[in-house]
Amino acid sequence: MSSASSRPKPPEIEVLAIGCDHAGYRLKAEILELLKELGVPAEDMGCAGPDESVHYPVYGKMVVDAVLARPGRRGILICGTGLGMSVVANRFPGIRAALCHDLYTAEMSRRHNDSNLLVLGGRVLDPKLAREIVRVWLTTPFEGGRHAERLELLERLATAGRESPTDS
Repeated sequence: MSSASSRPKPPEIEVLAIGCDHAGYRLKAEILELLKELGVPAEDMGCAGPDESVHYPVYGKMVVDAVLARPGRRGILICGTGLGMSVVANRFPGIRAALCHDLYTAEMSRRHNDSNLLVLGGRVLDPKLAREIVRVWLTTPFEGGRHAERLELLERLATAGRESPTDS
């Protein structure tokens, strides 16, 4: 088993955008603590606390806008299960949001899908596991190659609307 000092460090990230709804607030606090430990600058886009119910699409869209504003920027969204934030984020071309509940999906979301938004479920993940998922997601590079071709196809399909992939 490797020690904490032998773990890979995250690449230089300009500023990571992070947001949540009320159900994800406590996990967001844990993740902000981890980001600080790793030296990853974070922009906390809300919500302000766990006690007042808020509409997750509002906070999801704020993080989406922040990620789309600068190429290469990444973000993290947290709600109760991660499902709602995933639905919100993946409605926007250029966003590749990955709902991850284990280390393997976090790794593969970066290697094969170049995910730029990690989504976590605050009510379904143990904070210790969530911290490790974030660490893996931050340190795993995109492989490119055939995966880049697939992402280009995905973007063409998203912007073309209902055209068939064979129509282009």
